Amino acid sequence: MNIIYNYGNINYGDCMKEWIKKTWELNAVKYGMLAFLSVLCGFLIWFLLTLFFFQEEVYIAGYLASDTFEISIYDEDLSLVSTEYRGKEVNVSECYIDDVLYYKLENDTLLLIDASSFVEDINNVVLENELYVRTDTIVYDNLEDRNILIPIKKEDTLEIIGYANLNEFGEVEYYKIRIDEIEGFVRAKYLVRTSEEAMANYDEEGKYLSHLEEGRVKWFSGGSPSNLDYYPEDKPYFEDNVMPDPVYSWYLNGAAIANVIPYIELAENTLINAFVVDIKDNQVPAYDSPVYEKWSPTNYAHALNTTEDYKEEVQKLKDAGYYVIGRITLFKDEYYIEDHPENAILGTISGEPYKHHGTYWPTPYNREVWQYNVELAKEAVLEMGFDEIQFDYVRFPDLTQSLEADGILDFQNTYNEEKAEAIQNFLMYARDELHDLGVYVSADVFGESANDYVTAYGQYWPAISNVVDVISAMPYPDHFNMYEFGYSEPVWTIPYDLLKTWGGYVMERQSEIDSPAKLRTWIQNYNSTKEPFVTYDASKIEDQVRGLFDAGLTDGYITWLASSNYSKYASCLAAYKIEYKKEEE
Repeated sequence: MNIIYNYGNINYGDCMKEWIKKTWELNAVKYGMLAFLSVLCGFLIWFLLTLFFFQEEVYIAGYLASDTFEISIYDEDLSLVSTEYRGKEVNVSECYIDDVLYYKLENDTLLLIDASSFVEDINNVVLENELYVRTDTIVYDNLEDRNILIPIKKEDTLEIIGYANLNEFGEVEYYKIRIDEIEGFVRAKYLVRTSEEAMANYDEEGKYLSHLEEGRVKWFSGGSPSNLDYYPEDKPYFEDNVMPDPVYSWYLNGAAIANVIPYIELAENTLINAFVVDIKDNQVPAYDSPVYEKWSPTNYAHALNTTEDYKEEVQKLKDAGYYVIGRITLFKDEYYIEDHPENAILGTISGEPYKHHGTYWPTPYNREVWQYNVELAKEAVLEMGFDEIQFDYVRFPDLTQSLEADGILDFQNTYNEEKAEAIQNFLMYARDELHDLGVYVSADVFGESANDYVTAYGQYWPAISNVVDVISAMPYPDHFNMYEFGYSEPVWTIPYDLLKTWGGYVMERQSEIDSPAKLRTWIQNYNSTKEPFVTYDASKIEDQVRGLFDAGLTDGYITWLASSNYSKYASCLAAYKIEYKKEEE
């Protein structure tokens, strides 16, 4: 029932309705706003809580960096939990602990590194600032041309300005360095972190001190063993270039290489498993190498074979299954000095190249001479496929003591080195360059080097054996004094006794270092040149090898027959059919 109260002209029912309507509308707006604000506040609180507790971390990509190989990894308590190698690619985010910046590694647990251990540029992961030279070495201008800039000496201080070739273990192969305003690259293995380490000498079990014993330095001018390096270095094993054990080898000169098939056919009936082949002999360059064309045009002009023919003949040896060794005479090179007289051993009076033993000698102190020979060796490996490079005449000229005493010779010793230092340093340089190509390095030494002193021409057995993979001495029986070692008979008539006795001295020298080379010895395959004249037939070949093997020199032999005469080899086949090492074992 609709009740309306009407007093005069006022309709109080309609007023009540209007009041109720207005009041409801006002409350609706009011409480609606309150509800809206409540929802908005709740959303803001949720957003802030989410932002604070659940926001996604922002990571930076970069690399682990250090002045050592490894980087320390910490937990949230800053306790060391593990290490990683520098150079590893990582993602990190910033993390402050007690207001100190660390970087958190992206992973499921909280692992931290020092702020200094992270860089965004791979070129900045090596943080060393200064290193010291432990062993004499060289500085390259760059790693493509590999030109030698300067030698650097033990204890020199180097500023580190970069690096090249970082392996998976954080180890650097080359440092870019600065010294005396010169910038270049140095092999890292010759550098250490403190001057104390650089000044020290390797002396495990007193081996270094053994080289300082009285008598090691005689009146000769070869130098002191105290200035040489005896740090051991593991001899390499190249899986795709396995050296036979033992190596039984014949020598072929630059003329014989022009037709190798007869030698291959002859060797098939023997245990010969390798050939030593001339690349360069003095005044007998074996082929017209492009290296000669660049460094020594006179050698290029006198080459015995074309590059193509030479390569074809070497390949025949390899196809027949032989291990092939390339021989290079180093510091006796007439034609090179005709092209570069400025790099010769000079006569002090004339100032011109000095002819010694009928030929000119490049000075072993000269780094350009080093690079020329090593470039030739590297080309021979890459183009001809040699398995090993053998350096001969790796010495100064012999019998020069009186000339030196009289001041007649100028060796052009630019860097104030001793002879033995220059020889060992060259071999280190050559070894490193050739090992990079996966081939072995051998060096020839005089038989006299088996003695316990530095020879006048700079050969010291332990220093050379310590560096190369194979040391090949030349104890030709007719080169010894007639009654050497107290024998009552001319020693070249009793080669077994002679070489067994001589070999005992070699084994003593080998024991004086921790990483000695293999012993592959030259044997005399020519008839003796001194009275009483002896024909070196198969029995004399066998006597030499048995004497060597009985003394412990069981890594093989090489025949020295300068003529490479086919008939002479053929006449001695019986000696080359004997498995000497098998019999020894």
